[in-house]
Amino acid sequence: MTSLAIITISVIVLLFFLLMKVPVFVSLSAGTATYFLLNPRLGGMMFVQRFIAGIESIPLLAIPFFVGAGVFMNYTGVTNKIMEFCKILTGRMWGGLAQVNILLSTLMGGLSGSNLADAAMEAKMLVPEMEKAGMTKSFSSVVTAFSSLITPMIPPGIAMILYGSIANVSVGKLFMTGFVVGLLMCAAMMVFTSLYSRHLGYKPAFMEKYSAAIIWKAAKPAILPLCLPIIIIGGIRLSVFTPTEAGGAVAIIYALFLGLLYREITVRKFFKGIEETITTTGIIMLIVGAASVLGWVLTKERIPQTLTEWIVTVAGNKYVFIIMVNVFLLIVGMFVEGNAATIVLVPLLVPAARTFGIDDIQFAFIFMFNMALGTLTPPLGTVMFVTCGTTGCKIRSFLKTAVPYYALFLVLLLIISYVPEVTTYITSE
Repeated sequence: MTSLAIITISVIVLLFFLLMKVPVFVSLSAGTATYFLLNPRLGGMMFVQRFIAGIESIPLLAIPFFVGAGVFMNYTGVTNKIMEFCKILTGRMWGGLAQVNILLSTLMGGLSGSNLADAAMEAKMLVPEMEKAGMTKSFSSVVTAFSSLITPMIPPGIAMILYGSIANVSVGKLFMTGFVVGLLMCAAMMVFTSLYSRHLGYKPAFMEKYSAAIIWKAAKPAILPLCLPIIIIGGIRLSVFTPTEAGGAVAIIYALFLGLLYREITVRKFFKGIEETITTTGIIMLIVGAASVLGWVLTKERIPQTLTEWIVTVAGNKYVFIIMVNVFLLIVGMFVEGNAATIVLVPLLVPAARTFGIDDIQFAFIFMFNMALGTLTPPLGTVMFVTCGTTGCKIRSFLKTAVPYYALFLVLLLIISYVPEVTTYITSE
């Protein structure tokens, strides 16, 4: 059997499983295993070896610890303390709890690093309260889902660790730039939501002014949790520890310290948090391992090199290249899970971006922004399905209500793509 025939059959198997909504790591494993089994020179043992090699990466050690930190922040009541602080800060803005939703996602980005975790948490905590305040289920679900896209952009985001380890880009610089991009997304979404809420008649949650005592009462419990991102970024920039050590030693210990300080961590919660961390990490690492095998197959067949040469030839200049990449990634995001796409496509696209002189940090955020937006586009749309599944919102209603927010995020994507100073200024030497 020819190499082209083997690749074609493997792709058909992969797409079939994805369209049947089989878990991503199973779909990837099925497609790549087919390639190895049909290729007599490789065999099944090579598939297992490449799978294991794909997850033997030191930077990936940070993933379970950052996941664990986010889990323990929830179990120790830290999330509720931050939410009360957000209510005070945004309660007098149009949109009320919708603004709380956005700001909470931004602040939680420095604690959980997972948009799925953030969307699930806020869908349970805030959407019922937003509906009681008179907002529609679809509007509440849309704000929850789109605000969760801010989370992976705020350090310590798992997407940044994964991208940096694959593309050999400084994770510390990605973390620094993530603050700028995340705050840009937060500000744009809050302004837009304020205007949109005024149009829809969603009034502020509170009309009266706050006294300094009320503000301090809400801010005091949130101060220590909000110090975590500052500690991590400061430690990395001062070379006190590496991003991996920050995840392993600092984030998880700090989360447990807060649990003991607030006297809300118990033995039962501790072991339940460990269980949830292991489960979530296992899912991520299975996807990483399966996707790394696919990346190895693509490289072996010289598909990345061929595609890179074609893109460079067709694009002509970096501005056309960026348009082509954005369109391509938006389509990919509709069908492929973000972590899997990162492992497969980053080795393919980064060399081409460097050929055109595009800054590594800028291209990293172009890529990650597209992947984040892909979680809200059908048919895969993991964040969309998680949010709607939790709130009970119909997908059709969600998509109809989300149109203005899709437009907003496409504008933000163009800003990141064509205003390099947004992503390069803070890390420029």
